[in-house]
Amino acid sequence: MSKLPAPGALEIKIATVVAVAATLHDADLAVLDDALRAMTAGDDGFFDREFAVLDIGTLATAPLAFDIDWAGMIALFRRYSLNPVAVRNAPASMQETILAHGLSLDNSVVRPRAEPTPIVAPAPVLAPIPAPSRTPAPVAAPAGALAMIIDTQVRAGQRIYARGGDLIVTAAVNNGAELIADGSIHVYAPLRGRALAGASGNPEARIFALSMEAELVSIAGVYRTFDDGFPDGVAQQTVQVRLAGDRLDIIGLHAAARS
Repeated sequence: MSKLPAPGALEIKIATVVAVAATLHDADLAVLDDALRAMTAGDDGFFDREFAVLDIGTLATAPLAFDIDWAGMIALFRRYSLNPVAVRNAPASMQETILAHGLSLDNSVVRPRAEPTPIVAPAPVLAPIPAPSRTPAPVAAPAGALAMIIDTQVRAGQRIYARGGDLIVTAAVNNGAELIADGSIHVYAPLRGRALAGASGNPEARIFALSMEAELVSIAGVYRTFDDGFPDGVAQQTVQVRLAGDRLDIIGLHAAARS
């Protein structure tokens, strides 16, 4: 007699995973190795085991497109703490080979509209943005950090992390969603859910919201919840949140927004 599965043995939920987009302009593993080494400047935790989507749109029409060493490519990225999980813009003739190497085909997944990480031949680069510390300590915001821009609604269960810079969201953030940034967070729409700025320990980070409706806000590990409601003049108003010593100040900016 077959045994029935125990109740609650498996639960399936919709989840969103943010991945690094790596646009390949060369399939030569030695060239890519040099580019990754220059990009990370020897920092083993630069990518911190993030998922990677390999965009081969510029390679698909190249003469050597079919000479891609997928096993070597996967191993190379993993050496730099990137975990390739999918390939974007793959022609139909290459898809069977890609799937055979355990990679998915990313043809319809919506990603945050941020600049992809280009993998090109080595060239002079700026100092890399450091990965967040395992034990956050107060640090200055990284110089030259770029902002991640999200212009689609952030739904419940989604978590978006802007590593090394600011996070800008131009659509609503729903209850149950989570925004994380090493820099500041700007939401030009209702901010519900959770917003955690200065995640790597930057006390100068701030949170800006067009309509304050958050479940929790945090800067550099100092957090505040709103189970008992919002301070006067803050609910559904344009505000900024900033760290003042060991407390969070929430300041209405509705007057400044109208000027």
